[in-house]
Amino acid sequence: MELATSLLIALGLAMDAFAVSLGIGTAGRANPARAKFRLAFHFGVFQTGMTLVGWLAGSTIVGLISGIDHWVALVLLAYVGINMIRSGFNPDCESYQSDPSRGRTLMLLCVATSLDALAVGLSMAVLKTSILFPALLIGVVTSGLSTLGLFAGNQLGKTFGKRMEILGGLILVVIGVRTVLTHLV
Repeated sequence: MELATSLLIALGLAMDAFAVSLGIGTAGRANPARAKFRLAFHFGVFQTGMTLVGWLAGSTIVGLISGIDHWVALVLLAYVGINMIRSGFNPDCESYQSDPSRGRTLMLLCVATSLDALAVGLSMAVLKTSILFPALLIGVVTSGLSTLGLFAGNQLGKTFGKRMEILGGLILVVIGVRTVLTHLV
């Protein structure tokens, strides 16, 4: 697979993680540099890993979950997004009770943003293309864009306050709905 194609695929897959990172940044809960690194790193690792799993599994596992993967993404993203929206409307409420770069929230976000990478890995297996370089590129691009989203969201959150948290939550819900609509249409 040529570099330009791999880069375009990586950018396309990284957009969900970028948008989620932007939303998390607006909430201001992943402020320390360590939390930003942890979040971006895990997004990149999950994207790489899911691409590899899709390629290794061939049609077996993707065939089993392809009917519901978009619904899983919707539920996970909507759960986090609705918490952010609720927090944005309530000045005393926090969308994340703890650091979203740890624990259950981190895993939910990583899985929700990397399900498409599983299908990309499958398609690469079907096309009989090499996987290692594209999978690593997908992870690096995702980590980079996630970092950018976290810093940009943080600045927007400082400038516009809780309104950005509402917008970030809406973005997550819209990404989930878009994922379902893309699969249904």
